[in-house]
Amino acid sequence: MRLRRKPWIDEAIKNFPDILFLEEPTDKKGKWREEYLHPEHPLHLEFGTGKGQFISGMAALHPDINYLGMEVQEGVIYYAAKKTAEKDPPLTNVRLILGDVSEILNIFAPGEADVIYLNFSDPWPKARHAKRRLTYREFLKRYQVILKEGGEIRFKTDNKDLFDFSIEEFTAMGWILSDITYDLHANPVAGDVQTEYEEKFSGKGNKVCRLVARRP
Repeated sequence: MRLRRKPWIDEAIKNFPDILFLEEPTDKKGKWREEYLHPEHPLHLEFGTGKGQFISGMAALHPDINYLGMEVQEGVIYYAAKKTAEKDPPLTNVRLILGDVSEILNIFAPGEADVIYLNFSDPWPKARHAKRRLTYREFLKRYQVILKEGGEIRFKTDNKDLFDFSIEEFTAMGWILSDITYDLHANPVAGDVQTEYEEKFSGKGNKVCRLVARRP
């Protein structure tokens, strides 16, 4: 769902030059770790960062991991940048990109990432839109390129149809699945953080599905 455009964000979003990349940062390809205070730490990517509750929370909880979030909506990633910038103590292990996931092969080098998070991605429920789902096999091929050997995707959704579709896609493409659950909150994962959508939908009684898929 796209938020209604707020014209004032066009200028306000420029207030975070140390955190947020507003242009496609192809010059950072293969060099992302140099953007962090501790380049030796693992690099975790979140595609579809939303308003940043997950990535800022994870970064605060896991200071030994570098996080990079990507979001296509300017009016959404502004709030992620604001939330990150206002954390106390300040977060030095978060960067954000305004951009489309379809462009990741231009932005990340082969094997550059350790983990990818896909949290509550748009389910695109109509069959004719299946190719837009972030767990469609053409996306999985791109993730496989930028993940290191042994790297993994951690996927959460409250949409059971999307979850079942994703299991089929991962399996067809040779990914190794583990930690599959259709009710994550019945047995929460230690060290995980809820997204805004997760809080909202689980509060309404929706069960949250989760899996881990290891790169083939």
